[in-house]
Amino acid sequence: MTLKLFLCTLFCCAAFTSYTQKCAYTFKGTITDYHDGTSLFGATVYLKKLNKYTISDDQGKFEFKNLCKGEIHVFISHISCESKELKINILEDTSKEFNLEHHTEELKEVTITSALELKTKTRQSTVLKSDVIDTYSSQNLGDVLKSISGVSSINTGNTIVKPMINGLHSSRVVLMTNGVRLQDQDWGIEHAPNIDINTAEKITVIKGANALEFGGDAIGGVIVLEPNRIIVKDSLYGKSIVSGQTNGQGFSFHSSLTKSTKKGWYINAKTTVKKYGDFESPDYILTNTGLNSSAYSLQTGLKKFETGFNFYYTYLKNEIGILRSSHLGNIEDLVDAINSDRPFVIEDFSYAINEPKQEVTHQLIKVDFYKRFKNLGKLKVQYDYQNNERFEFDLRVGDDRNKPAIDLTLNSHTVKTSFEFDSKSNQTYKVGLMGGYQNNFANPNTGVRRLIPDYDKYDLGAFAIGNFLFNDKTSLDFGVRYDFNYINAKKFYLKSRWNERNYDADFSNLIIVDFNTQWLVNPKLKYHNFSASAGVSHQLNEVNSLILNYALSNRAPNASELFSDGLHHSAARIELGDLRINQETSNRVSTSYNFKRDKTALLVELFFNHIRNYIFIEPNGTEQTIRGAFPVWAYKATTANLFGIDITWQQKITNRIHFKNKTSFMRGKDVDNNRDLIDIPAAKTVNNIGYSNKKWGNFNANLESNFVFRQNLFPDNNFEAFIPTTNSNVLVDVSSTPNRYHLINFNSDATFKLSQKTEVTIGITVTNILNTNYREYLNRLRYFADDLGRNYLVQLKFKY
Repeated sequence: MTLKLFLCTLFCCAAFTSYTQKCAYTFKGTITDYHDGTSLFGATVYLKKLNKYTISDDQGKFEFKNLCKGEIHVFISHISCESKELKINILEDTSKEFNLEHHTEELKEVTITSALELKTKTRQSTVLKSDVIDTYSSQNLGDVLKSISGVSSINTGNTIVKPMINGLHSSRVVLMTNGVRLQDQDWGIEHAPNIDINTAEKITVIKGANALEFGGDAIGGVIVLEPNRIIVKDSLYGKSIVSGQTNGQGFSFHSSLTKSTKKGWYINAKTTVKKYGDFESPDYILTNTGLNSSAYSLQTGLKKFETGFNFYYTYLKNEIGILRSSHLGNIEDLVDAINSDRPFVIEDFSYAINEPKQEVTHQLIKVDFYKRFKNLGKLKVQYDYQNNERFEFDLRVGDDRNKPAIDLTLNSHTVKTSFEFDSKSNQTYKVGLMGGYQNNFANPNTGVRRLIPDYDKYDLGAFAIGNFLFNDKTSLDFGVRYDFNYINAKKFYLKSRWNERNYDADFSNLIIVDFNTQWLVNPKLKYHNFSASAGVSHQLNEVNSLILNYALSNRAPNASELFSDGLHHSAARIELGDLRINQETSNRVSTSYNFKRDKTALLVELFFNHIRNYIFIEPNGTEQTIRGAFPVWAYKATTANLFGIDITWQQKITNRIHFKNKTSFMRGKDVDNNRDLIDIPAAKTVNNIGYSNKKWGNFNANLESNFVFRQNLFPDNNFEAFIPTTNSNVLVDVSSTPNRYHLINFNSDATFKLSQKTEVTIGITVTNILNTNYREYLNRLRYFADDLGRNYLVQLKFKY
């Protein structure tokens, strides 16, 4: 009887509880895209624990019925969107709107991507991914970029390498690293970019001034280095790369470690160390050409969809030896060096770096913040500071032997903000403002006349760009930009030089103090620069597409072009700027044809660039100093036409064998003087045959043929010089170009799993296999020595 009473009571309680727990509530909602508010069809809505799910309809709506009171766990997902998980209290019928984010930044990366690594809407641009960058880990930015058709370099030896895009370099090429424009006295040929390529996970090269967001003065193009993308989840990952090589008998080490969390916090640290001794040509040691380099970077911040911030710091120090035989005492040495097959100084191999040499330190700090606004776009605000210290050491004696001949400190501050309107899927707009201040200090206590003066520089800029998608086949980009540059400099001029250049007639108002044999002058220069670009991309059919671009750009002359005045010791020449030089104006037209079908990919790029007031430097004689006689190189301006073609062709022969060809050809004309331009790269063609087999540890092997033609079109800048020892005038041939050359290179790599999360890649590279003697036209040290001989490089890359 007792058991029956207990069961009856339990049943009544359960029935009462069921009656009081009303499970008749409705939970419904609408799922939309955060950017433009459009409804998302096919989004999955899953109620955890209750094990119920549904899919949103074509209006983005969904509904759950017969829910009980209490807390529910909702998980919403949609293809290409950030999944959303949240808790909702059901106390009554509930209706909510949910916004999901399509990863627009990631989608943009694959807008138009071919086997040619082309990433663009209407720009002529190429992307290098991390696997390519890692292969060049032990080298520099200029070396890795030369793997792109149309990109070459202008060198001072093999460690000072400046990228050149379609014949233009230095101040005409903007370098962006982690969203910051590099400010590092980029005007000198002997000044290599102060960038550690290991800080980049992706490098994009944009040919021509079609990236107004980064600057209106990028007449040559823009190089954008981007760090690794942070994965918003709890993770710890990294990589280390160790390289060793025979030529230079040195090594390179790089390591990177990243910690990220599901809440969006992250931190990344990187370090790179390089040490090389004297490099070698096929026949002799290149004395005093070693390199010591160290770089460190730290990045941290918060990455969320709606808001976030980023802090970035990087430090780079390079100690670079300059070929001992390139340091000349007088013009007679120059004549002898040009006529000799071997350098004047050949010593045993050494890791010592003596004078002449460079010591350069670069530091960069960046802080940025972003905020997204629903159905509108993204606001970004950024501040960066850069400090660049440059010391150039000459061969000196006495008390000044340890003093640098050039001692420059450049401090740069930049504030910029932009807003991207991306709420509409078929059109986006971006507007931005920029303000910058730069101070250059030339230490007067070097015992040598300062080549570059003290100056303050102020920059203001504003831009607007738009992207339109007319249909599935046609897109249009356009942009406008205005920049104001103001330079306030103070410089000493020898009165003899001042009068020689007729400055007394044109610039007497600039004189502020008379110092006996010198004038102290105060040039205050203002430049108004207008830039614009427009491009259209059209997909003709499934395999053919065309891109057409036009760009107008203006570039104000830099400090070297305006103010250079004296002996540049590491260059062993007197350099003269010109206060009369005006800003450059470039009109560039380019077109690209892209073909892709199954096993074949072809990209053909053509360009024509008309530049008014094109600024260049060329030799025009000699001058006697207390150090001896030196060639004089003067900056000049002319009207120039540059035109050329870049071809990239890839052919898949079998599933494992492929062929690649990259060919570049260009010409440069001095229109005003009806002659060829100086320092235009020679035509070259690079052919590569490769084999890959994923079953063999993702094995790859490539044999490369690099053929560079002789540059037969160049101006005659030869001059006569008086040689006291022979009491005669001698023709100094500084114009004749080196012979053509052909290099054979090989590289191979394979990857092996060490554990579930760890793998090692072993790579072997051999350059100049045949140990060919050659000299490159765009290497300033070609007068004194051959280029590098054979080199064996072994690389180990660990990913963990």
